[in-house]
Amino acid sequence: MSKITVAIDGYSSCGKSTLAKALAQKLNYNYIDTGAMYRAVTLYCLRNNIIVNSVVNLPMLLENLSAIQVSFVYNNITKSSEVFLNGEHVEKDIRTLEVANHVSKIASIKEVREKMVSLQREMGKHKGVIMDGRDIGTHVFPDAELKLFMTADNDVRAQRRLDELMSKGEHHTLDEVKHNIEKRDHDDTTRKESPLIQAKDAIVLDNTDLSKEEQLNYVVKLIDDFLLTKDTLVN
Repeated sequence: MSKITVAIDGYSSCGKSTLAKALAQKLNYNYIDTGAMYRAVTLYCLRNNIIVNSVVNLPMLLENLSAIQVSFVYNNITKSSEVFLNGEHVEKDIRTLEVANHVSKIASIKEVREKMVSLQREMGKHKGVIMDGRDIGTHVFPDAELKLFMTADNDVRAQRRLDELMSKGEHHTLDEVKHNIEKRDHDDTTRKESPLIQAKDAIVLDNTDLSKEEQLNYVVKLIDDFLLTKDTLVN
């Protein structure tokens, strides 16, 4: 059976990565977390004083951009691809609230997006890929066979994000996390370069009241139905 490209866009802390990873494992597709790529660039900037007092030194970032290499390596134990920054495993380091507080600024920079989008298109050119982010269905892969736009209630999203942070040893208040989510939503939807918008042909998936298993089964059925229809038309 042929493989397709699945583009998953949506707001932060909606479970895009969780769904994408589960889909990739079930279907034996490649998973690419594009948000992690921007987080890795943000981590580099924080470590190298390109971001100071929440201000991005744009000339310094552009000067260093060619030295920032982001890649994925498949982990046979976790059964997922993990992020490396210049050869260093940074999967945990990029998931902090500090990185989350600055990533939208980095992701809004034209030159950064151009570099990351080029990498993303190269990674997904052979199909059989699940890619999640903010502009996958609208900009990176506008011809993706299946596009999803994920959303959920703000309070539910904040609690999910808080639980994730606490599981990794980070302690924050629910208000802090909710403020971060609201700020990222605003930054993502109002930025000039490839803002977060719903593709016209995307299927909206509100998972406020869905379990992980329910949303996985729903999307697998969408893919199965598409492939069945496609194969029937071909034959």
